[in-house]
Amino acid sequence: MAKSNGILNIEGTVENLTFFKKDGKSFVRKKGGIPKERILNDPNFVRTRENISEFTHSANAGKMLRTAIGSMVFKAKDNKLSSRLMQAMSKVKNADSASARGQRNVALGIATLEGKAHLKGFDFNSGAPLKSVLFSNFSLNTGTGEVKFTNLLPAEQLQFPQGATHFSLQSAVLLLDFETEASETSHSPVTNLPINLAASSPILTPGAVPSGSGQLFFLLLISFYQEVNGVQYSLKNEDYNVLHILDVV
Repeated sequence: MAKSNGILNIEGTVENLTFFKKDGKSFVRKKGGIPKERILNDPNFVRTRENISEFTHSANAGKMLRTAIGSMVFKAKDNKLSSRLMQAMSKVKNADSASARGQRNVALGIATLEGKAHLKGFDFNSGAPLKSVLFSNFSLNTGTGEVKFTNLLPAEQLQFPQGATHFSLQSAVLLLDFETEASETSHSPVTNLPINLAASSPILTPGAVPSGSGQLFFLLLISFYQEVNGVQYSLKNEDYNVLHILDVV
């Protein structure tokens, strides 16, 4: 595969050359490769078929989680979220020690401590990870879903974007069964506060903790706003917002 540095701005296939863009850069490669039918049927490609099966499964599991979380994802994500989450799900899948190669799955992997660890602490917006934005202690009660802050000083304990005057906090508990794809989410009310030196101790409590089969995901969302004439506006398409998996049980 070669990188194009010329003035050509082509995407697609011309004769035996394929032109495409990736991360804003232009590349060209020769058309060809192993026929799809051979990969699907040739015994020499059994390992390849196993890899494809597990890759597809991991990608679908990542999409399942994004879909189950719902609108919170749209408030705090980056442009590589799908691939990052697929990589994390692949590690979760690898924690499945009961299934044969090619059939390992996230539903069994996430039931292990190792599998849970690969998603605990995941940031949906890599440009705004929780550890780089929030410098206040808080506690999580996995029995009630309550997230409690004590003496939070926004102006000193938040890394907030220039122009921000307010921020909001919201927690959620998601129950997701990767085998059946069933899900249920409970959110806390949104707590909106000014960015100043006034200490506050917000408590975020979801309406209920969902029950049933699957795993519980505890999430925290931090959003930033600028107030103009009494109206709060999201900053720069919400690029600074945080969505973080606090725990998986």
